[in-house]
This record gives sequence, C-alpha cells and structure tokens, in this order.
Amino acid sequence: MNVQDDSARESNLRRLARWRATARVLVEALPFILQYDKKAIVVKYGGAAMDGGVAQEFAQDIVLMKQTGIDPVVVHGGGPQIGAMLKRLNIQSSFVDGLRITDAAAMEVVEMVLSGTINKQIVAGINAAGGRAVGISGKDGSMVVARRIERSRIDPETKQRVAVDLGFVGEPERVDAEVLRMIINSGLIPVVAPIGIGPNNETYNINADTVAGAVAGAIRAERLVLLTDVEGVLDGQGRLIARLTVSEARQLMADGTVSGGMIPKIETAIEAVERGVRAAAILDGRIPHVLLLELFTEHGAGTLIVPDPTST
Repeated sequence: MNVQDDSARESNLRRLARWRATARVLVEALPFILQYDKKAIVVKYGGAAMDGGVAQEFAQDIVLMKQTGIDPVVVHGGGPQIGAMLKRLNIQSSFVDGLRITDAAAMEVVEMVLSGTINKQIVAGINAAGGRAVGISGKDGSMVVARRIERSRIDPETKQRVAVDLGFVGEPERVDAEVLRMIINSGLIPVVAPIGIGPNNETYNINADTVAGAVAGAIRAERLVLLTDVEGVLDGQGRLIARLTVSEARQLMADGTVSGGMIPKIETAIEAVERGVRAAAILDGRIPHVLLLELFTEHGAGTLIVPDPTST
C-alpha cells in the first residue's frame, strides 16, 4: 500500500470517527426524546436572548423539538424594542417595580411592536428553519383575559403609601388552553405575544415571563423554560445551582442569596410548578442551542426548579 492509499485510509477513518461521535450523541438523546414525546414545552424568548445573535439557532431548536414529537409553545417579550420605538416616537416612558407605565398612546406602540414586528419576525424565523409557526396574541380568541395590576409606593414627602397608576399594565386572570390546543393539534407552533384583553375589551401589556408561566400552567406543560442573560440561579459564591426544589428556591429569595431581576423569574417558575407544570428551567438564552442542551442531555444547561418531594 502506497503513501497515498495510507493517507486516504486515515482520512476515511477520521470521517467515520466524526460520524460515530454524531451517532453517539443521537443515541444518548433518545431517552429524552421519548420522555418528551407528545408533551408540551413552553419557552419564554425575549430580551437578552433575542439580542444575543442566536435567533437562527433558537428557531432551529424549536423546529427540531417539534420534529422529535414535542409540542413547543413560544411566548416572547420585547422590552428593548418597545423602548426604542417609544423613543423614536418621542413618547415618554417610565417604570415602577420593573413594570413600564403604559398609557393609551404607549399601549398602541406596545401592541404594534409585540404583536406586529417581533411576533412576525419570530414566526418567519421558525418557518425559514423548516417549521410551521403561527403568530397570535393573548387577545386572539380571548386566550389571555387580563386584569389591571395595582401597585403602590411610599410618597417621599408625606411618607404615606399611595396608589400608582400603571395604565394598561395587566396580569393574566384566565388563560383559555383550548385556543392553544387547537393550534397545536393542527401541527402548528404557536408564537404568543404577551398582550391580554380586559373585561371591557381594553388591551393590556403583560410581562412575558408571567404570560409564559400562566400558559404553561393552563396547558399543564411538561416544562417551562425561561431564557435569560445569566447561566441560571447562582449561590452565594456565584456558582450555578443545577437543581432546586420549590422550598429551596423560596429560601434563596428569603435569605437574600437571590435578588434583583432573578426574583420574578423564580416566582414565575414556582407558580408554574404549583399549577401542575412538571419542572421549570432558567437558562442562558445567549448560548447557541441551549434548549437542546437542556432537554436532550443528562446534565442540562441551567437551573431546574422542581416540586417539593411528597411526604410519605
């Protein structure tokens, strides 16, 4: 055998080794694919995850989930995009406890950006990756019926607690799961903008994490996934906590280990689990294909929040 034949043989062996590695990955994923077969998984996508340059990978993950038998439901946000559009239109915007005060003029912009621009961009991305997505908002079919959020603050002058008018900012009062089931049963991937409808047909701006948790609870999803801009829940030394029970998560909030923007995400995860969702995961959405790492590998990719063990 000459040198050329040896070189060709070594090249073929290296190619086969790469293929075998790919085959091992697929085989290792098989138990997880079977575990999630015909199960719904709600994914909240927005903010830092959308800004991280992984939109194409996210769309591919959603399509692959659908092709493996999972029923993905995407709920998206869009705070930075809303802020940018309000600025372009010279509409003033302010926040109370992380919630954007939304008057009638701002609400029109919020709905335009969320239900229009962002929703259709995500739908187009999933369709371009080979999926069949359809964009809706909570107003469609009265899927998300909302109520106005009430907040208060201490007046710095009088030191008295006074009500704060947040305008058209709401929270889910009821989610009609049948609307989503009809879409899912048609073989489509629902992409939901976090807009709700009130009892008098008024439109409400709702936090996307909150909508995702409410939707997951309503359809009894197997898992809720919240994509964020950190690797997950961190302990006091800054190390990732891979798994938490509901009680452990509450303790981390109570003792101050968890603070700031992570608190509402954990609260959403806990509420979803208590509504019957099997588990909730908080992941770094900036990592390419993080959904596949979380769902189809043994080690996962972020923090998983699970129910407390039942007493015997």
